[in-house]
Amino acid sequence: MGPLVLTQLATGLSVLAGAVLVKSVMDQKPMAGQFPRCARCNGTGRVTCMCTRWSDGDVGCRTCAGSGRMACSSCGGTGTGRPMPVQIQMRPPNRPS
Repeated sequence: MGPLVLTQLATGLSVLAGAVLVKSVMDQKPMAGQFPRCARCNGTGRVTCMCTRWSDGDVGCRTCAGSGRMACSSCGGTGTGRPMPVQIQMRPPNRPS
């Protein structure tokens, strides 16, 4: 094996190792950043369109443009589940005097 073949082999192995590393990181943390994947669409941002529920075999409407998939209503098509900040106010109970 010449030096050129060894260099190509080393480059190929390093690319393969990098791809495996990136895949393992992506499986643990999606590109959604600090927000987890949407539970309804599993991070794809698309869900089955409502037109397929009453369809008789054909698929298509304006919402899905004939694809049978529409934007997820839970995440708005982003694929990320974002926590909604809520403030809960509690008053002390009224005690009779």
